[in-house]
Amino acid sequence: MASGLVALLDDIAGLTRLAAASLDDVGAAAGKAGVKAAGVVVDDTAVTPRYVVGLSPQRELPIIGKIALGSIRNKLLFLLPAALILSALAPWAITPLLMAGGAYLCFEGAEKVIEALSGGHEEEAADAGLDPVALENQKVAGAIRTDFILSAEIMAIALSEVADSPLVTQALVLALVAVAITAGVYGVVALIVKADDVGLYLARTGSGALRAIGRGLVKGVPVLMRWLAVIGTAAMIWVGGGILLHGAEELGLAAPAHLVHDASEAAAHLVPAIGGALAWIVTALASGIIGLLIGGAIALALHRLHAARAH
Repeated sequence: MASGLVALLDDIAGLTRLAAASLDDVGAAAGKAGVKAAGVVVDDTAVTPRYVVGLSPQRELPIIGKIALGSIRNKLLFLLPAALILSALAPWAITPLLMAGGAYLCFEGAEKVIEALSGGHEEEAADAGLDPVALENQKVAGAIRTDFILSAEIMAIALSEVADSPLVTQALVLALVAVAITAGVYGVVALIVKADDVGLYLARTGSGALRAIGRGLVKGVPVLMRWLAVIGTAAMIWVGGGILLHGAEELGLAAPAHLVHDASEAAAHLVPAIGGALAWIVTALASGIIGLLIGGAIALALHRLHAARAH
């Protein structure tokens, strides 16, 4: 009896060690996948604040909360199962689907650039005609649509890190990456959009240096928000262009990607001390140019189609 109990306890201990090792493997894989997706995470953080620009400050955090819930729903309920199914049954479809999403990002960003260059204010005029609840719902829906594309890229990058792992490991890694990245992105976004309130509090209750910091935040955050709106539009274009560039390479059209890579390597060698930053800038610029050209072409085609239907 005693020997049987000892054997049972030994088996349980072995299973516990195996489970712990598996969890360590999942954690390590999730960490690697998160680091690999860092570029898209930064872009996601830059894109999101633009959706609360012009809305009531009292609604900023609730709106960020709604977008965050939509983001985690995108990742866990839609993208995670879809990624696992496609990886198992139709891995060839992942790249074309990502490219379609990338084209949508390019189009959305190019639309805003075209509007800015033409001096149009159609979006502002449309927003002005909506009641606050409808406007908020419209902004949240737009943010969640954009988040879906960026989240798909994040999940695809994470999946590529564990493509050879068992299905359960893939699912756990994708879930961990989804939760961690969503919490990180929208936590940072919340801090950005409420930094002016922190500054106001410091300016009123602080003393000396804290009061000066508070006044600086109050003055600086609106400027930062305007710039983030611009950076967010640019991020949609360069992320979309990057998705199309890499997708074309995977589908056999490697020349554009190789050209961009060679240009970024050449830039990095010009000033080795900041070579990494220069390589990133060249890659982002090239991706942005590609994204703007493709997004502009899609926008122009859709505008012409709309005009033809109107006549």
